[in-house]
Amino acid sequence: MAKQKLTKWYYNNLKVNNWNLYVAVSEQGITFIGSNNKGFNELESWLKKKGPNILLIADQEGKTNLVMEQLTEYLMGKRTFFTLAFDFTGTLFQKKVWAEVAKIPYGTKTCYADIAQKIGHPQAMRAVGTAIGNNAITILVPCHRVLGKNNALLGYRGGLEMKAFLLQLENIW
Repeated sequence: MAKQKLTKWYYNNLKVNNWNLYVAVSEQGITFIGSNNKGFNELESWLKKKGPNILLIADQEGKTNLVMEQLTEYLMGKRTFFTLAFDFTGTLFQKKVWAEVAKIPYGTKTCYADIAQKIGHPQAMRAVGTAIGNNAITILVPCHRVLGKNNALLGYRGGLEMKAFLLQLENIW
């Protein structure tokens, strides 16, 4: 049996204002953004779901610098778009959903039905919701901008308080 190649994820801890979250990147792009104040355990747990072929390395080489800089600017209200590559880890359907969610512009919101429609699966609203719930790259893949029917504030990996804060930051809640 062939040995699978080890993928390296470099991580760092972002602390700005009342925010404290972990970020991870691979050579291909951003792989993970944690929830506020959830700690390193959230990253480790996420990693365990993704398989044994990922090596987590504390960033000593500056590989996370760009994402840290852009996230800091966003959380301080000074950035409305990101120029970062994504390295999605998921199924083909999930990647399709996340790519569509990544297109939602700053300061706008949409609903699960709209995402399902745009990816060509108009009846798959629950599957879209599940995929969004498995989004490892919160904030940059702005699942906080996806609301339920009648603008209902529904589930968010970082909690509804974090989702509401991000929506308020963008003046859409």
